[in-house]
Amino acid sequence: MTTHFRPPNLALSTIGLSLATFMQVLDTTIANVSLPTIAGNLGVSNNQSTWVITSFAVSMAISLPLTGFLTRRFGEVKLFTACTLLFALTSFMCGVSQSMGMLILFRALQGAVAGPMYPITQSLLIGIYPPAKRGMALALLAMVTVVAPIAGPILGGWITDNYSWPWIFFINVPIGIFASMVVANQLRAKVEKTERPKIDYVGLITLIIGVGALQIVLDKGNDEDWFNSTFIIVTSIISAVNIAIFLIWELTDKDPIVDLKLFRHRNFTAGTIALVLAYAAFFAIGLLVPLWLQRNLGYTSTWAGYATAPLGIIPVLLTFFVGKYATKVDLRLLASVAFIVMGVTCFMRADFYIGIDFYHVAMVQLWQGLGVALFFMPILTILLSDLQQNEIASGSGLATFLRTLGGSFSASITTLLWERRAVAHHEQLAEHINVFNPTSQAAMDRLGQGDAQAGASVINNMITQQGYQISFNEVFHMLGWVFIALVLVIWLAKPPFSAKAGPAAGGH
Repeated sequence: MTTHFRPPNLALSTIGLSLATFMQVLDTTIANVSLPTIAGNLGVSNNQSTWVITSFAVSMAISLPLTGFLTRRFGEVKLFTACTLLFALTSFMCGVSQSMGMLILFRALQGAVAGPMYPITQSLLIGIYPPAKRGMALALLAMVTVVAPIAGPILGGWITDNYSWPWIFFINVPIGIFASMVVANQLRAKVEKTERPKIDYVGLITLIIGVGALQIVLDKGNDEDWFNSTFIIVTSIISAVNIAIFLIWELTDKDPIVDLKLFRHRNFTAGTIALVLAYAAFFAIGLLVPLWLQRNLGYTSTWAGYATAPLGIIPVLLTFFVGKYATKVDLRLLASVAFIVMGVTCFMRADFYIGIDFYHVAMVQLWQGLGVALFFMPILTILLSDLQQNEIASGSGLATFLRTLGGSFSASITTLLWERRAVAHHEQLAEHINVFNPTSQAAMDRLGQGDAQAGASVINNMITQQGYQISFNEVFHMLGWVFIALVLVIWLAKPPFSAKAGPAAGGH
């Protein structure tokens, strides 16, 4: 695999690669707001419709760490082109699905082919850009990965309201065909050395069962009331046993399907830990703020989208400058500034209250964007700076897989924490409110206009709201300290950060 290949048109190649990545990242969130409509149209419950999200996440989590193996077998350009075309095909099949079973099957297949797309995009961008301009390419990719998840729910909601839900999948078809044709044409002369590594069946089977079961536990845990559910207990045991076998086998096998020995590199280890934890905290913010806006402040999903969207403004404006000048300063310093900014915005949210206005919510999102703009590219560059050129696809796939898993853990833990703490605060706040307390009795009569029961219901709703609000503030206080602690983690990495591999790896 040569690092000196230059495509005939660098700009066109970049557009092709970025479009495919944008489409793939967009699809991780675009269906979320459409679930009630999909459930209604296909005649299933809202609970069953969440498998549209789970099936995609499970398959993608399984295929991500296989990127290195698949790249060695087929070559980056062929694998990218095939995955992008198959993504377009499976998207079309999702759109024409006539039953929930059919939709879940094609979403699972769509997730499986989506896995390798992101790591290969990073590896190809590194290969086609000269070392001096790699920072720019990765800053552009980081911007795409920040903007796409924000655009997903807004675009998904708009398409579902104005057209019909299948169009959230149909829009991928022309984009996928265009991107795959451009990349196949521009990079067809790229010489790639492929090999036929023996298939590590033990690693593959334990990975599929272990990670698949873990992802299902994380996605379904809250709905099933965690370990009070036999299904969750059994699935957790299956996951733990298979992951334990997988780790032991991969570390001792001569030709493992996932190369865990990459963690012998100091910068890869420090960068991956920082990426996984920072992304988990970032994911928690992206999940909790829209939920809180809708549940506590009564926003519609579209308005919740508008309130959170300013997050993408500064990353878009700063992409050029971060790409051009970031490598001139110590990247650990840049990442530290990013973590401090994101920590401070979390502390600001810890002071939010029920009567807060749209402007203040949107402004905190805007300032968080500064942290996001300075976060991805330095971490991505540090992450694979000490890997060999032939380790980039494997390393990128492994880091992206762990980051995706971090997001799943974060989603489960954050919603669980928010719900449980809200219940605890509800109990504390309601302790002194009863019919034997004259003050409570008077308040119930007044609020219920003479009907004490109606008044009690109003007070209960107010307490529930306040319970969720206090819990929200607590979670953000905790997230703020997570970001501050990450400043210490990133300083475990050691320069230089522009080794033979150049900058790489990533997060969306």
